[in-house]
Amino acid sequence: MADFDFDLFVIGVGSGGVRAARMCAQYGARVATAEEKYMGGTCVNVGCIPKKLFVYASHYHEDQNEAAGYGWELGSAEFNWPRLVENKDKEINRLNQIYKGMLDQSGVTHFEGRARLIDAHRIQVGDQLVSADKILIATGGRPTVQDIPGQEHLITSDDAFYLKSLPRRILILGGGYIAVEFAGIFAGLGVETTLAYRGELFLRHFDDDVRRMVRDELDKKNIKLHFQSCVASVSQQLDATFVATYEDGRQVETDLILAATGRRPAVADLGLDKVKVALRDNGAIIIDDQFRTSESNIFALGDVTDRVQLTPVAIKEAMCFASSQFGGVDSKMDYEDIATAVFCQPNIGTVGLTEAEARSKFSDVRIYLSKFRPLKHTLSGSSEQSLMKLIVDNESDIVVGIHMVGADAGEIIQGMAIAIKAGVTKTVFDSTVGIHPTAAEEFVTMRQPVVSAAG
Repeated sequence: MADFDFDLFVIGVGSGGVRAARMCAQYGARVATAEEKYMGGTCVNVGCIPKKLFVYASHYHEDQNEAAGYGWELGSAEFNWPRLVENKDKEINRLNQIYKGMLDQSGVTHFEGRARLIDAHRIQVGDQLVSADKILIATGGRPTVQDIPGQEHLITSDDAFYLKSLPRRILILGGGYIAVEFAGIFAGLGVETTLAYRGELFLRHFDDDVRRMVRDELDKKNIKLHFQSCVASVSQQLDATFVATYEDGRQVETDLILAATGRRPAVADLGLDKVKVALRDNGAIIIDDQFRTSESNIFALGDVTDRVQLTPVAIKEAMCFASSQFGGVDSKMDYEDIATAVFCQPNIGTVGLTEAEARSKFSDVRIYLSKFRPLKHTLSGSSEQSLMKLIVDNESDIVVGIHMVGADAGEIIQGMAIAIKAGVTKTVFDSTVGIHPTAAEEFVTMRQPVVSAAG
């Protein structure tokens, strides 16, 4: 390795890239990183962090309305979008500096600029040429825009964080995390919001009861839901508004259109044509269980591999990579029972199998389901409901899926994820004393299974 400038060169300093660089350096490797855009990647700059800050901001309107039921008489309030964006930017800049500091403190050499592979061991960054024994690609993904007439009028989720002003009306295209979350954000900030999805029901990889519950709750918030609606073209009017035309001829007039229809691995202009790195049809880098590509010294992890597109997954993959390559311990990533949350309003938290998945895997399952009005809303006046669901393999009594829709669902399901990984049984749930009064206690007080939650 002494023949190379570095033992490891990491392209991309998102959550996975930074964690890999830091850990490998701590194991004694000579590590360099390169990034052309921003420190911290998608999650810190145009993903998880600013998105959740915007979710907080959008919920204050409901909080103010609900306060009256608790005796608070509040005057009129005005929302200042530029102030929110400015404060968000300050926080992101602070996080950027923290990420840079972590690399510096770990002894990592960082290059500002786009890195391109010259061959399997050499990397060009600007006018600098360096060599490395091993190369790790952690460039993440980028939002996509559908190829339709007028696509130049569409913005992506990246753009939404930097709007100069709020539109009066917005049309959001898509049915995944990003689309559903931004629908709640804009509606909560007072924007007339329409969500269009090509299928019968959004969030297609989630449990069906969860999907239906979220649909009903978003409808209560006056978000217009257009299912089985695929935009065929977009045109701009003389007054700078837009008209989106669906494939069936229906039209929606709006002031802004946000395309949240998916993301693609960020592999363009990396010089992959100079090496033997195989890609899938969507551009995702193909790797084995050690994150090795078809080029033996080049590795990849995170969203660029299009396995599980979640920040904690990329971080865990980075830890496995570092341990295996420089830590002397062979570590493999476990992709089973990964918990996740969707910060729609109310939130989704989920871990394990959906009911449909469980019924296809096990011959006999028990379903426990509870829908209720949270204690808070007995006085708030809100009709918002919560849902909690347990899925149990009847033969072993093991809980194989836990799902929740409700306030702080992600916080609650994080603890449940530990139980799932430990192989918890329904008997253990039943023997656990709940914390009263909380929503979470419902998980340990459900006793009567339903015949079926399907349909």
